[in-house]
Amino acid sequence: MYFALIGAAGYVAPRHMKAIKETGNELIAILDKNDSVGVIDQYFPNADFFSESERFDRHLDKLRRKNKTKVDYVSICSPNFLHDAHIRLAVRNNAHAICEKPIVLNPWNIDALMELEKETGKSIFTILQLRHHPSVIKLKERISKKSTGKKYDIDLTYITSRGSWYFFSWKGDDSKSGGIGTNIGIHFFDMLSWIFGAVQTSKVHLSQKDKAAGLLELENARVRWLLSVDADDLPPQAKEKGMRTFRSITLENEEIEFSEGFTDLHTISYKEILNNKGYGLKDARNSVVIAYKIRNEKIFPLTNDYHPLLKNILTK
Repeated sequence: MYFALIGAAGYVAPRHMKAIKETGNELIAILDKNDSVGVIDQYFPNADFFSESERFDRHLDKLRRKNKTKVDYVSICSPNFLHDAHIRLAVRNNAHAICEKPIVLNPWNIDALMELEKETGKSIFTILQLRHHPSVIKLKERISKKSTGKKYDIDLTYITSRGSWYFFSWKGDDSKSGGIGTNIGIHFFDMLSWIFGAVQTSKVHLSQKDKAAGLLELENARVRWLLSVDADDLPPQAKEKGMRTFRSITLENEEIEFSEGFTDLHTISYKEILNNKGYGLKDARNSVVIAYKIRNEKIFPLTNDYHPLLKNILTK
């Protein structure tokens, strides 16, 4: 299979290049407006590189007309707000799309893309790699065996320190990234809704450029969540160890361990996609809806049910 890739200079792109290589496929065309993309040499040094989308689009069209070397899949690792447009670019060139999460920023964008799939016969996949994590699969199996109707109490904490550059990049612009809830939280929201069901209610207790917190009521869980890119929010035990990232999910006060096992999840995702078992638009909907609600929700005052670290953060 022949692949093209949009967005080679970002953090996640090497995982896609690695997955394409490890599944025995060829990356032949790459687009990125930045040219600091030497990482390409580790995987596909002969791939054609473009810094203008118009020339990249033209190149894909020429390959399509040659037939033998047409691009079968376009992998999309561009900034969040460009995903919708780049998915359309892929499908317009008669290729399937594999898009990093969030697949889009708004629920109605999913509806429009589903219509596009029907019109073109092309598939639009997304990467929901935590669904392939052994600990997450084990948790889902465990919950599925329990009787329905139970509401589990969950605390989600994800603090991943970022420097001042973050706020000058597209990631610091909520209109482009979708804000903290979307940019660093959406894979957790997908995982939780995959296991515990769709969102019923959402309350936001804190919403700032660098942190957010709230309460999600899913069909079978109440999730008190906290997301932050502020190093000052790290708990003391993390600071003492010099950690820059802290992640924790507790279920009924039991820590769910998934600190390891992330290395090959993109490759597993690609294998599933190439076997026509990948996750698509319908699978992505719950997390997109959750992130959209968080982004547009009013701020609720703190009551008896809020994240255990939140009060300390607010009093700093």
